[in-house]
Amino acid sequence: MTDLSATPGRFAILANPTRFLQISGAVQPWLYGLAATALAVGIGLGLTAPEDYQHGSTVRIMFIHVPFAWISMMAWTVMSASALGTLVWRHPLADVAVKAAAPVGAVFTALALVTGSIWGRPMWGTWWVWDARLTSVFILFLMYLGLIALTRALDDPGRSAKAAAILVLVGFVNIPIIKFSVDWWNTLHQPASVMRAGGPSMPAAYLVPLLVSAVGFTLLFFALHLTAMRTEILRRRVRALTKLSLRATDA
Repeated sequence: MTDLSATPGRFAILANPTRFLQISGAVQPWLYGLAATALAVGIGLGLTAPEDYQHGSTVRIMFIHVPFAWISMMAWTVMSASALGTLVWRHPLADVAVKAAAPVGAVFTALALVTGSIWGRPMWGTWWVWDARLTSVFILFLMYLGLIALTRALDDPGRSAKAAAILVLVGFVNIPIIKFSVDWWNTLHQPASVMRAGGPSMPAAYLVPLLVSAVGFTLLFFALHLTAMRTEILRRRVRALTKLSLRATDA
């Protein structure tokens, strides 16, 4: 892949892994701090929210389940943008961003499935049903696992980056399916009540803690993503130095 860190201008600064480590190192603590604050406020408000007339006290799981589901889709979208950076612009950090986001996205997707099952048990009378929303999210989880396996199976960095980028872009078709599955098919999930035409239909007592929690988990995702990217960059540097050391020893 082309090393854009050698090119002049502002783009080179952003593409330079060393510069990225410096900037991310300064930003990372702030992200974690803001995430912790927002989560404390959002979850605190959620715990004191009134019981729903239909869902009862189980409605409170919404304040973590919905953000988990949102981030599971957002993470794949972030990876799709990074995949374009790999295939089109050959940005040296794009492949790092893809590989770093995959495990984090997989964890959030798994949490969305688990919390959804816990919420669904008292409401639907079962832990799992193969409706459109649940099935498409489960497929997303499998795609995360497949991507992680693919990147670890290929030793060549160029082949691994290209194969991962193609898989991510092809898999992006599942994101709008997840989003609009409740509109396209008859599912047990309720239609969108926040991001919908005409504005949110959710009462403020639920909407405010939900949005604050969503902001907190989103900040947490980006903080974890930066940490994973930094780890991946350092891992690659150690690997490169090890190879150089072995070559020098053989020579």
